[in-house]
Amino acid sequence: MFELKGRAKELYDKLLQFMDEHIYPNEKVYREQHAAQDDPWVTPPIIEELKAKARAQGLWNLFLPDSEYGAGLTNLEYAPLAEIMGRVMWSSEVFNCAAPDTGNMEVLARYGSEAQKEKWLKPLLNGEIRSCFSMTEPDVASSDATNIQCEIRREGDEYVINGRKWFSSGACNERTKFFILMGKTDPDNPDRYRQQSMIIVPKDTPGVKIVRDMSVFGSYHAPKGHPEVLFDNVRVPASNIILGEGRGFEIAQGRLGPGRIHHCMRVIGQAERALELMCQRLASRVAFGKPLSEQGVWRERIAESRILIDQARFLVLHAAYKMDKVGNKEARKEIAMIKVAAPNMACKVIDWAIQAYGAAGYTDDFPLASMYVYARHLRTADGPDEVHRNSIAKLELRPYLNRE
Repeated sequence: MFELKGRAKELYDKLLQFMDEHIYPNEKVYREQHAAQDDPWVTPPIIEELKAKARAQGLWNLFLPDSEYGAGLTNLEYAPLAEIMGRVMWSSEVFNCAAPDTGNMEVLARYGSEAQKEKWLKPLLNGEIRSCFSMTEPDVASSDATNIQCEIRREGDEYVINGRKWFSSGACNERTKFFILMGKTDPDNPDRYRQQSMIIVPKDTPGVKIVRDMSVFGSYHAPKGHPEVLFDNVRVPASNIILGEGRGFEIAQGRLGPGRIHHCMRVIGQAERALELMCQRLASRVAFGKPLSEQGVWRERIAESRILIDQARFLVLHAAYKMDKVGNKEARKEIAMIKVAAPNMACKVIDWAIQAYGAAGYTDDFPLASMYVYARHLRTADGPDEVHRNSIAKLELRPYLNRE
């Protein structure tokens, strides 16, 4: 049912070979280069070297379904490629398929004006700059996007922005040149979903201040970062508004489909690699007189991991299939389901792998600790599990509650 064919199969095979030849051998190089830098927010040089090689092989902008900008793959065709990239935390950037740029490129490609595409989308597509998506706020429950308080006020030919955001992923990186910010242009609109707008804010605009970076499980995730950002009377041209006033929620819903399903695809790859590492460790270590791989508890965990991974993979592929066939709105239940299932599955499998490695599993000598942080944060970053489960339940109940 999900067999890759034609160009998708060709790209998949090339990606596998590229990972073997260039990504896995350079995991240690990436860590060493980053550790040796004085500025943690500068991207290690190995990334630019590998980007050039990936682009030369046509492994570039694979996520965009529009062949004008990307590889022309469907969500279903892209899913196995994203899974492969997920096996190494930083590899997506090599192929210009890293968040939050993927979501921002989707926003600009779908909803941006021609001028916005020329100024911001084009350099993103070329891998010349990076970007940030800024929505979450410290003073409200941002899981409900109607709660946001950041003000976007029209004054003549400009918008004036005042507000405080945090977990603005990517904002600390030296190559990040702009934010796509969500705020309120019409806070008194009786339709709560028409109060919000999205606007482009160049990072170097006066009044934009990075207050501090936010740690995630004690790590600052350099060279990307998730900082708290203050927008103090920030003025940008009125032409920077995306799609028009009051369209922010509409854009967010569009962005939260394809852009966010990519996280679920990648985390499948992380869990798959975690299982491989677990098996390697268990097969090579002896405790209490016999290999760990022969001990019953570990065999149960290996078997359960395989079941969980394959279940989540099929659910992700099903969601991608529905998105392609009936659109994001009609596939919203399946999208919500994978946003719950994939990170929870990965957390469990990676946790077992860490347990298999003992103390080593918590270190940077192996990728498991950073994998776990990524998987666990997805249970919030993609929207809380509770919100997704509520959406699923509402859709299940709808036929029974709307009876005449």
